[in-house]
Amino acid sequence: MPQILPDFSNSVKLKYVKLGYQYLVNHILYLLLIPVMVGISIEVIRLGPDEMLNLWKSLHFDLVQILCSSFLIIFIATVYFMSKPRTIYLVDYACYKPPFTCRVPFSTFMEHSRLILKNNPKSVEFQMRILERSGLGEETCLPPAIHYIPPKPNMEAARGEAELVIFSAMDSLFQKTGLKPKDIDILIVNCSLFSPTPSLSAMIINKYKLRSNIKSFNLSGMGCSAGLISIDLARDLLQVHPNSNAVVVSTEIITPNYYQGNERAMLLPNCLFRMGGAAILLSNRRSQSWRAKYRLVHVVRTHKGADDKAYRCVFEEEDKEGKVGINLSKDLMAIAGEALKSNITTIGPLVLPASEQILFLFTLIGRKIFNPKWKPYIPDFKQAFEHFCIHAGGRAVIDELQKNLQLSAEHVEASRMTLHRFGNTSSSSLWYELNYIESKGRMKRGDRVWQIAFGSGFKCNSAVWKCNRSIKTPVDGPWSDCIDRYPVHIPEVVKL
Repeated sequence: MPQILPDFSNSVKLKYVKLGYQYLVNHILYLLLIPVMVGISIEVIRLGPDEMLNLWKSLHFDLVQILCSSFLIIFIATVYFMSKPRTIYLVDYACYKPPFTCRVPFSTFMEHSRLILKNNPKSVEFQMRILERSGLGEETCLPPAIHYIPPKPNMEAARGEAELVIFSAMDSLFQKTGLKPKDIDILIVNCSLFSPTPSLSAMIINKYKLRSNIKSFNLSGMGCSAGLISIDLARDLLQVHPNSNAVVVSTEIITPNYYQGNERAMLLPNCLFRMGGAAILLSNRRSQSWRAKYRLVHVVRTHKGADDKAYRCVFEEEDKEGKVGINLSKDLMAIAGEALKSNITTIGPLVLPASEQILFLFTLIGRKIFNPKWKPYIPDFKQAFEHFCIHAGGRAVIDELQKNLQLSAEHVEASRMTLHRFGNTSSSSLWYELNYIESKGRMKRGDRVWQIAFGSGFKCNSAVWKCNRSIKTPVDGPWSDCIDRYPVHIPEVVKL
């Protein structure tokens, strides 16, 4: 029998070849400068002090030239520092932790579904199948009004939930940071589906008696990615308002949006969305730099709303019986994938090292010129980030991003555990995930974090943060009483 050739991939450690390539390309400037500096040093040593002194004396300086050169240097430095964007710091943040009385185990959820939808057993069975595969755990929470049979989603109950979630998060933020209400210069609140009059931002201003000249904004209807839109808005405002503090509040009020009809596409959100909220303190004050947790590096926003399918894939409407709900299209994951591709195309050049950008460029040129069937090169974003916070919109969302970005189980651990413990808390889920990483003691100075969120419209938004200091394991917060139990194994199907 002919000798079988050895497996090249096993006989030669291609992993180390790739690591060598990455090190070479990413440090090419240093590798080129070292020989130049060594050569200059040798030449200086060879000349000796006497020749160096003679060389210095032979130079003739004109006073006018020196003054002009000095003025030019000062002018260029002034323009550079004046035009340089202000650094935006994330001082700290706080996540709302629902009380134990709001807990909704699977058995309770299904019992309520059977009683509320007793005339439609197929809808009950559908919800059970979704819940079995959802990735949610037994400790997720729903607001008190949804615990009634039938639920009582009235305006008073909705305001009560908003006050409970938002005020709890704000009180926790004040306690953690020492911030006083009068120190808030900018207030941004995002809540997609509950937009009362007066607004939620006005509710906060009234509660904490904020200043009359505060710049307040209330964003609604922008989906689960609205939290990063609020961060982007805060960043822009902090660029034009020096020495300011901005508070961003991200939440979703469940009470008025619990669907009580029979349309399957509208029943899906009932199984996934749960209580949650977060309050974030941003600042451009240099005095905050020493204690701030993170520094904002990039925000990239992608909107696919020009496409009709993308626009309607998450759509609030009435069913045949006139009951309002959120209709989730079957094309949602495909549309999310396209939005992610567009977002990656924009953020890639900003964050990827040169080694990954060169490989991506060569593959792109090869597909265009030589063979369109070449497999496209997926950049290794693990070279750009140490931590990933993927919106915990559902198990399918996390699975798809893990596959497309070639991430390990540890990279998506924070997203999966957040979904399991708190459910889909909409725009605030990213902050529960960040707090999970901190609670595990994994966040070190210099670490880079990529937050990715999807929202109706359809939008894919990203934020990149850089850790400002090594963060100690927090003693409070949403994970304080359960972090030791995580990570947990989440089966593909939980039989109910």
